[in-house]
Amino acid sequence: MRVALVHDWLTGMRGGERCLEVFCELFPDADLFTLLHVRGSVSPTIESRGITTSFAQRLPGAAARYRSLLPLFPWAIAGFDLGGYDLVLSTSHCVAKGVRPPSRALHLCYCLTPMRYVWDRYDDYFGARAAWGVRRLMPPVAAALRRWDRVTARRVHHFVAISRFVAERIHRCYGRSADVIYPPVDVRRFRLAEEPGEFYLVVSALTPYKRVDLAVEAANRLGLRLVLVGSGPEEARLRALAGPTVEFLGWRSDEEVAELYSRCRALLFPPIEDFGIAPLEAMASGKPVIAHGLGGARETVVPLDGGAEAPTGILFPEQTVESLVEAIRRFEANAHRFEPKTLRAHAEAFDRPLFKERIAAYVARRWEEFSRC
Repeated sequence: MRVALVHDWLTGMRGGERCLEVFCELFPDADLFTLLHVRGSVSPTIESRGITTSFAQRLPGAAARYRSLLPLFPWAIAGFDLGGYDLVLSTSHCVAKGVRPPSRALHLCYCLTPMRYVWDRYDDYFGARAAWGVRRLMPPVAAALRRWDRVTARRVHHFVAISRFVAERIHRCYGRSADVIYPPVDVRRFRLAEEPGEFYLVVSALTPYKRVDLAVEAANRLGLRLVLVGSGPEEARLRALAGPTVEFLGWRSDEEVAELYSRCRALLFPPIEDFGIAPLEAMASGKPVIAHGLGGARETVVPLDGGAEAPTGILFPEQTVESLVEAIRRFEANAHRFEPKTLRAHAEAFDRPLFKERIAAYVARRWEEFSRC
């Protein structure tokens, strides 16, 4: 069986790339197709692939400003020749699922989300903070991309969503059902720490929809030490907003991030996220999570008032500074109720070996069904 792996872009090791890494291990002879690849930005397992890139790779400055090329991506992904492959496995949060599979190939899409830029998160990317010209030009472009996104969903035989939250979005945007297999957290990367912790932590890209500004303003208001790991287009605005107790570290290695988790008091997680690996990484380190109570966090965080199950965090109801401040105060009053070993045990239910087993079994089952047709 010849296998093609299709991924949107390779510019760093985030949640989607950690899933792709597992797919590379399951199919060691598979070829990998992606819009563009920044060499050295992903793990050796991925880098060692035979990687085919699109014309976007050759555009001037593409590595730094690839997101601005969004209107071109449907043409770029359609340009891949997948003739001769039997199985196409795409990991998609943008256009990868729109690749053209051979007529006799099975196409499975592990969907991180339908294209957030033109669906649920349009205002975050192209709303009031965007340049005037972008705000004027994007509405018809976004409408065309939504039509393309909906039509090309027909090229996928089966969708697998990263959460029930994303499965509902797939149904709403594409009119398609989706199975759910949660993404992996590599529990062994993290040290179980039982000491209380020195600071609050955010591990996130600094982009508008991540709402890191809520964490910064809450830390300012309460005078709490907050450490931010990550970078992105919001960094300058957040630095201007931050008080003296907020520290920016930029991107850090996996080892450094694991150490920061072990030393933190709790992870602050303010976005409405499709799933969110960071809360589980914190739990694997024995640290609780203070998260906004919508999106994927509802499927990974056991709230303080969650009934018989031991809590792993606190969910705050509104995406406001006031709601987050109240959640932090509630955490401080109940910090003794979060048991590090229990937190780690909860994270182990999402461990990487389990994800690998589930994906392998799912692909085998769908391939057997497809072969009988």
